[in-house]
Amino acid sequence: MPDLGKTRRNLKIAVAVMVVADAIAGAVLLSPLVGSAESRRTEIRLLSAELQRKTQDAKPLEGMDKKIVLAKGQIGDFYKIRFAEKDSELATELGKLAAENGIHIQQAKYHEEDAETSGIVPVQIEGSFSGDYLQLVRFINSLERSKMFFTVDSVDLAGEGAGPVRLQIGLHSFLRGV
Repeated sequence: MPDLGKTRRNLKIAVAVMVVADAIAGAVLLSPLVGSAESRRTEIRLLSAELQRKTQDAKPLEGMDKKIVLAKGQIGDFYKIRFAEKDSELATELGKLAAENGIHIQQAKYHEEDAETSGIVPVQIEGSFSGDYLQLVRFINSLERSKMFFTVDSVDLAGEGAGPVRLQIGLHSFLRGV
């Protein structure tokens, strides 16, 4: 026959350990260190909202490796289409735009600046043109819309009552590195 006294003693020890564990759990649950149930729910809501906000902030960064490769390709295409390879291409484009708009080039000066780290070379262009006012306005508009990249820095118009108007214009364009 089994020893019931030993089994009873083991059961009493197990029950006592469980009671002590319950008492400790109750004390931790009710202690001010853990806080009330409402404060825990509030903290969970705040942490959940912060997680959602940070997830939204990180959304644009998803697939960044692919976006960088795509952007590098787009930059290369932009350079090929919008930047001249040789300075003579700039002069040709400027002459073509002037002819299309019926104005005359009196003078054009090109000055290459120091190359940038990206391999492009800024070119400053100073030009004098003459024509009717409306033709000059169309010329400036066509410069800004040209496939070749021109930025108009300064415009100075001069003329007398009737006759041609003179245009002094400062531009910037770029040459792509080879």
